Amino acid sequence: EKQLLNIQKPGRYTGGELNSVVKDKNSVDVRFAFCFPDTYEIGMSHLGMKILYSQFNSRDDIWCERVFAPWIDAEQVMSEYSVPLFALESHDPISEFDFIGFTLQYELSYSNVLNMLKLGNIPLRTKDRMSWDTPVVVAGGPCACNPEPLAEFIDIFFLGEGEEVDLEVIDLYKDCKKSGKSKEEFLEL
Repeated sequence: EKQLLNIQKPGRYTGGELNSVVKDKNSVDVRFAFCFPDTYEIGMSHLGMKILYSQFNSRDDIWCERVFAPWIDAEQVMSEYSVPLFALESHDPISEFDFIGFTLQYELSYSNVLNMLKLGNIPLRTKDRMSWDTPVVVAGGPCACNPEPLAEFIDIFFLGEGEEVDLEVIDLYKDCKKSGKSKEEFLEL
């Protein structure tokens, strides 16, 4: 918190806005870090993010939190003080979540996706995230229609409207973990 004084727009990183959803992380089955690979102001103006955030949080078993790409000044402070990328609602590192979901609105954000994974101490490539100890990395949005540029880095792509399948995937995830299936078996389903 002391380092926020060294950042030009600290409100981007504090959370606590009206209508943000805070749940007890011990009372949910799935934590979803909804990542917008751009700054807070751009991400918060996106209607799709509000729709999915509300949809996930309407269920008692899921807690969806927001994560945005830090601006240059915040990224420098985070690197200098070894602060991992975190969610706004709980301030927990994204590495502690079950899912990390990216919305791909434009191709120029692809490098931000990789940078956010790096800042979150998440292995970049899918092949290096094959245990349940690492989050499932998913992506959707307009640019998911051509997943090939990010295919090595994203575990699951949602093509089309995310509202249609994302909750089904979360239910499948819960079933696979409960039945003792491996992460690789889950991803193959």
